[in-house]
Amino acid sequence: MTANLLAWTGILMAMVYLPMSEERADWLRSVVKTLPLLLFAYAAWHFGGGPFLVAGLFLSALGDMALSREGEQPFLFGLAAFALAHLLYILHFLGLSDSPVWEAFVANAPMAIFLVAYAALAEIWLIPYTRHLKWAVRVYVVLITGMGLAALTMPMGVPFLGAAFFILSDTLLAFQLFRMDEDNPLSGRMVWAIWIAYVAGQALILSTA
Repeated sequence: MTANLLAWTGILMAMVYLPMSEERADWLRSVVKTLPLLLFAYAAWHFGGGPFLVAGLFLSALGDMALSREGEQPFLFGLAAFALAHLLYILHFLGLSDSPVWEAFVANAPMAIFLVAYAALAEIWLIPYTRHLKWAVRVYVVLITGMGLAALTMPMGVPFLGAAFFILSDTLLAFQLFRMDEDNPLSGRMVWAIWIAYVAGQALILSTA
């Protein structure tokens, strides 16, 4: 009961944040953005979801706080927090499947190959535009691809759907940060799409607790 209440409160707070997502950074906006994943982490703990899941959700909350602030240092902190969260999700999914990550190429070879190819394409459409952050972004791409592959070691379902939504949100965020002009009229709608895909992905990952 408590875990379900926490999870649904997290989703409600995510909806509260949605219209705030286009506003300039301030501390109220940062707190509201951080609350959904903090509540998800607490819900995962009540669900008995295991330390990797709880820690991954908590690190995601820290990443949300960092990315809600302006400047390169908060961005790098957020990037590191989410990279560690992806590593923890890899361990969580592999623990659920009790399989090595390369089992993804046996269990669902077409989708696993697609994920690897999709990651490789980042060298064309993303990496050349990331300036001095090239290697940090490359490491991040490897980790989030690893999360998708780890989810594929289980039967196709909620774990991979959660990973897929997370990958989609990060793809949109990367496109917004590195490929879109700040005055692009679509940037506001892009922020909404990023947040909706992100929260959907995290909620589905939480449901694997």
